[in-house]
Amino acid sequence: MSKKPKAKYQRILLKLSGEALGGKDGNSISAEAVHGIARQIQQVRQLGVEVVIVVGGGNIFRGLQGSERGIDRATGDYMGMLATVINALALQDSLEKLNVPTRVQSAINMTQIAEPFIRRRAMRHLEKGRVVIFAAGTGNPYFSTDTAAALRANEMGADVILKATKVDGVYDCDPKKNPKAKRYDQVSYTRALVQQIKVMDSTAFSLCQDNKMPIIVFDLFAPNNLVKVVQGEKVGTLVTGEPTI
Repeated sequence: MSKKPKAKYQRILLKLSGEALGGKDGNSISAEAVHGIARQIQQVRQLGVEVVIVVGGGNIFRGLQGSERGIDRATGDYMGMLATVINALALQDSLEKLNVPTRVQSAINMTQIAEPFIRRRAMRHLEKGRVVIFAAGTGNPYFSTDTAAALRANEMGADVILKATKVDGVYDCDPKKNPKAKRYDQVSYTRALVQQIKVMDSTAFSLCQDNKMPIIVFDLFAPNNLVKVVQGEKVGTLVTGEPTI
């Protein structure tokens, strides 16, 4: 009998952008994209890994875009938070159709559709084998879902933040504009800050740096990439406090 592959991480925080749930065009909600993501999460759970998720809402509404159209910034940010709840419910539905027990916790109270965020309750869900999806960001305007991901990862004692994107890692410049752009296998927090490499927004990144929370930026849409990352394969770019190799 072949041995079951082991996971490198015991508890992960998966940061999903809203655009990831929107499929190829990144808009609205793609049932195919959501189901594909749910299947990857199911595979990770089968390895015994505890999974918490922070999901964005950019496929439906962004607060910054709203403010550019004349909507009050704080109001726009709250609208964006509501968009993340819609995405969280869509992902929960897809996961539970795959028999993966899931709970949604919202930073804004809406008890008819989601639990309030309570750290100890979230921990208990993980102990019972449930996936926990954190919605509504931090519950405060002017903070991104990247910041929510950094905050929840530290609160929940995650081993790593897995930032799922549509690119295969972190580059020294935009690979779409420069075909000679260099991709990093590993980069230090310091270099990322000095070179202004956009891993996360500055608030989120500082929180990770201060608490030595490693970040792996990877392409979610390459086959089996999430499982590969969890098993410790060299996928994407590792951002850490260790010297760059």
